[in-house]
Order: sequence, then structure tokens, then C-alpha cells
Amino acid sequence: MTGWVVYMLRCGDDTLYTGITNDLPTRLKKHTEGTGAKYTRGRGPFEILFSESHPTKSCAAKREIAIKKLPKSEKLKLAPARRRKTRNL
Repeated sequence: MTGWVVYMLRCGDDTLYTGITNDLPTRLKKHTEGTGAKYTRGRGPFEILFSESHPTKSCAAKREIAIKKLPKSEKLKLAPARRRKTRNL
């Protein structure tokens, strides 16, 4: 994987978490292990709802901020229909 990724997780308590990374598999492993973001600790299992690539960290961070400003109903619309089924990590 090259560049940066913006991703959104559905946590086990049905809340959403949006973040950025340059290594999505490692970041997801950290969330699952409880060593990722403070917000996600104890909120597993996780479902990947959405991810998109960006060429730079700056671009990814701007997109992350834009997504975080959306209401939950709009965030959920970003998830492709095929990804809306539960996928535990």
C-alpha cells in the first residue's frame, strides 16, 4: 500500500470511529489489540465500513476532518452496500 488511507470503523457499541493511517492492516490490528486510538479501546469487535486512499497525509487528514463533521446518517452512506454486513476483526 502506498500513500495514506482514511478509514471508518463501526465499533461493537454501534458508534463510529474515523481515522487515517499509512498502514491499514497494522492499524486495524492495533485497534483490535486495544493499543490503537484511545476511543476504540474496549469497543470491539470492529467492522470496516469505509476506506479510501489519498496521496498525502495532508489530503487524508482533510478528508478525515470532513467526514468527522458529518452526521452519523451521512457517514453511513459512505459505506458501500457490500461492506454493510458485519465483519469482525
